Amino acid sequence: MKSASVLRSIVLGLLVLQLVLVVPAARAGEDTIKIGILHSLSGTMAISESVLKDTVLMLIEDQNKKGGLLGRKLEPIIVDPASNWDVFAEKARELLTKEKVAVVFGCWTSASRKSVLPIFEQLNGLLFYPVQYEGEESSRNVFYTGASPNQQAIPAVRYLMSKQGGEVRRWVLLGTDYVYPRTTNRILNAYLTAEGVSPDDITTIYTPFGYSDWRGIVERIKAFGSEGKKTAVISTINGDANTYFYRELAAQKVDAGVIPVMAFSIGERELFGLDTTPLIGHLAAWNYFQSIKSPENEAFIKMWEDFNAERDRTTNDPMEATFIGFRMWAQAVVQAGTIDVDAVRQAMYGQRIKAPSGFEVVMNTNHHLSKPVMIGKINSSGTFDVVWQSMSAVRADAWSKYIPDSARRTADWTFPWVCGGCIEPTFKDW
Repeated sequence: MKSASVLRSIVLGLLVLQLVLVVPAARAGEDTIKIGILHSLSGTMAISESVLKDTVLMLIEDQNKKGGLLGRKLEPIIVDPASNWDVFAEKARELLTKEKVAVVFGCWTSASRKSVLPIFEQLNGLLFYPVQYEGEESSRNVFYTGASPNQQAIPAVRYLMSKQGGEVRRWVLLGTDYVYPRTTNRILNAYLTAEGVSPDDITTIYTPFGYSDWRGIVERIKAFGSEGKKTAVISTINGDANTYFYRELAAQKVDAGVIPVMAFSIGERELFGLDTTPLIGHLAAWNYFQSIKSPENEAFIKMWEDFNAERDRTTNDPMEATFIGFRMWAQAVVQAGTIDVDAVRQAMYGQRIKAPSGFEVVMNTNHHLSKPVMIGKINSSGTFDVVWQSMSAVRADAWSKYIPDSARRTADWTFPWVCGGCIEPTFKDW
């Protein structure tokens, strides 16, 4: 009997010891706030997206040095959807159900965002999307920190039509074949038509992701631009296809003074490895450029340079948009006093920070930002000189007024609307 009692005491002691060891480990896991990072680290989009993963890691490291959030450290959970839109959806579900992340920073293309959108809405997750896009969307579960068309595409075309921009009258709409270029070009076609541009003066060309044989297309562009009217290319090419396109522009000596290219997806980082001497003068439209002079930008560039041990000091617009989204989310968590998605979402409305652009940017109730618009010109150092910028921050339109079925829609996630695409009533509706 005594031996049995001793044995029970030993077993009980071992169980207690196991609990002592396991419970703190479990609590340690619970005491971190998991941050999902959903960016392509391989495939055709890795050239653009990989740095955004590192940007989030930089921001997490910085926040942890300050003590984390709500007394808890932040823990990055990184997945690689490998430029495959179906895999984006799989990885998004994994982050929300298996990893139970508090928030996700991710996606670049609209194809990837559209792929994950139903997952975030079904599971009530929170996605911060940091890249310019076509608009025509406002989800309760997404905060859009990149530009909408009225913060990039429309001002870019308006600039090119002006005297300062060369008084362009003929247009090549050139893009990768997916939803963002097609919808953006639909909006631009409507805008150009409203401005009196003839359909004969607009040509549209689409290519697959990763397209590399640009010789024939550049020849077509040169031929289209040789018919007596000032011509420009509006480029919505995405991913590593940009590298091949710009090399062909250089090979065929397409002079920016004759046929300027205005890019919506080329930033400082995509110019890496290119001889930019033949590309001087070509343009890009963004909400931020590395060359901006502001104390906030100096601090941003220094933060990035320190993070990667001075190996790289090049920043770009989607990096700044990631920075804005992360900082606003952190502010909203502190304000809400919780990482609960519904509470954080409500606290996001009206969040503002002084961004690296030098402007104060604000999150609106349509889940889009008010932010500045800028036009940059490629210089000899492979960066952009800002040649035009808006006087103040521009409020993003989720729905374009140039598309008839969108013109009456409004996005507002506060009472009494609480929707992403409500039809605004007109006098005849009453």
